[in-house]
Amino acid sequence: MNHSQKKILIELNQVTKGYPVPSGVFNALKDVSLSIESNQLVAITGKSGSGKSTLLNIITGIDKPTQGSVLINGVRVDKLSETELASWRGKNIGVVFQFFQLLPTLTILENVMLPMDFCNTYPKKERKERALALLDKVNIREQADKFPSKLSGGQQQRVAIARALANDPPVIVADEPTGNLDSQTATSIFELFASLAKSGKTVIVVTHEREFSTYFENTINIVDGVTSTRNLVEA
Repeated sequence: MNHSQKKILIELNQVTKGYPVPSGVFNALKDVSLSIESNQLVAITGKSGSGKSTLLNIITGIDKPTQGSVLINGVRVDKLSETELASWRGKNIGVVFQFFQLLPTLTILENVMLPMDFCNTYPKKERKERALALLDKVNIREQADKFPSKLSGGQQQRVAIARALANDPPVIVADEPTGNLDSQTATSIFELFASLAKSGKTVIVVTHEREFSTYFENTINIVDGVTSTRNLVEA
């Protein structure tokens, strides 16, 4: 897809996020303005404690900014109530965690169906077939009836990605998704993210893994709550 067909999907405008500390207020983010286009694989990089997780939490609506605005797919996320946020997040954001966060008492198939059950996004009779199709997409359909404990870390992460895709959200965010995987498995996960971006998703990955920088179209580096963006396509 060429650049002319892309649109700005995520826009943060002068976002500051402060947390009360004994000495006053600690600003984890300071006056951050950035935009992320659709169909992009974007990295958020920075040292521990630089503000990466806070930035991700602001984008997903888990945290609200102290000041500034957050516009995602035309919605002012920072203005939504908690109830509105839960519903909005279920349909617009798919989250992939470092430790997979699969429910151990559910099968792989049931784990992927769960977001559809929560948000009622698809008719009941379609959910199983859709979940199987997503497991197929991440090359793990044959494990559908197993429990998470029977799968390797890489397999569990693929299930987590299928689950993040369950409600067909425009945005996928992943927090250190390959932190616990060997390099070969990590490469296959990044290839999967790249293919998702090509197919129309906006994928935002918090990562320390420098060797995967070739996969990213943009890198947002964050130092002490201040961001700088590098467009790797045109660089």
